[in-house]
Amino acid sequence: MVQTYKLFGANVGSHYLAMGVLGTLFVGSYAAMGGSKAKPATPPINASSSDEADFIKCAHIPPAVHMVISLT
Repeated sequence: MVQTYKLFGANVGSHYLAMGVLGTLFVGSYAAMGGSKAKPATPPINASSSDEADFIKCAHIPPAVHMVISLT
């Protein structure tokens, strides 16, 4: 047997109340984190050719190298 509570004249089990609270919490946090995300501003690419611009867009700096560059 489970603990029941009388809500609006109806007996509701405690496990239903717990599921309702957790569902509301998760749906509310999902809705709060949603929406459109503003894209971060990137500096303009000043490349002399389209090949150089493509390379700059696709270049990937590993995190270790990025850390060393920022320390110097």
